[in-house]
Amino acid sequence: MNNNHAKYQRLLDACRGLPPMPTAVVHPCDEAAIEGAIGAARLNLITPILVGPQERIREAARKAGIDISAYPIVDVPHSHAAADKAVELVLSGQAEAIMKGSLHTDELMAAVVRRDNGLRTSRRVSHCFVMDVPGYEDPLIISDAAVNIMPTLEDKVDIVQNAIDLAHALQFAEVRVAILSAMETVNPKVPSTVEAAALCKMADRKQITGAVLDGPLALDNAISLTAAEIKKIDSPVAGRANVLIVPDLEAGNMLAKSLSFLAGADAAGIVLGARVPIILTSRADSELTRLASCAVAVLVAYARREALKKAVS
Repeated sequence: MNNNHAKYQRLLDACRGLPPMPTAVVHPCDEAAIEGAIGAARLNLITPILVGPQERIREAARKAGIDISAYPIVDVPHSHAAADKAVELVLSGQAEAIMKGSLHTDELMAAVVRRDNGLRTSRRVSHCFVMDVPGYEDPLIISDAAVNIMPTLEDKVDIVQNAIDLAHALQFAEVRVAILSAMETVNPKVPSTVEAAALCKMADRKQITGAVLDGPLALDNAISLTAAEIKKIDSPVAGRANVLIVPDLEAGNMLAKSLSFLAGADAAGIVLGARVPIILTSRADSELTRLASCAVAVLVAYARREALKKAVS
């Protein structure tokens, strides 16, 4: 295993011994989608239920040289119907997660978040990248870079809490959240700095729990101890953050893609805040990144089951 991928390997190792998760794979009609789903099945991460046009799924498997005869196919006519059917499988208890295949994220999420017969909870739905960045000690959670375009302060409370809960599911020893902006001082002319300060005070008042927060922090003093020392920022988060909360989707998307394409990072993706984890993969993802996304979802589902057991007992 490449040392650059040691953090993802730890996630896969953490799933050993856990039962495979029944997962509705939505519209797996190209080779990458089939390979990702069946690869995860071979590692006992998921038990795939392939949802989409049966002949297109079989053709994609033929092209990929993969035998899918052992896996059920739910035949529906198109991608929109596949997204709807996947939600139905979750609501009926047949699936514990949803995995994106070869359809647009917007199409899948529209079925997930609809008010009638969707998978909404009291939490706002948000996306987290779990990034394996070469040279950075911890996996790095970045949110939200894919779902919430211009989140309000109220939205950010849920975005932060979702990311914290994910960090606990991934067994982070300590969750250190940096609320990012372009600067580390509160400036009324820069709304993201004011919201960062508010989020930190909300954590002080236990409106956000399970982590230590600091912000506003610029990216350099969030992840570099040297930068934090130069700016004389003394906090348990500065220079050591393992969760980065971005001001908006544009900033998050650019940050994640910069790390991927300039620093050689891998980016596993998951959507939280729905009734079940939603595994979001990209056609550009490596096989390991797809597997890591599935492993993240398995650990999230396991953490939820354990929390429910405690609540019942």
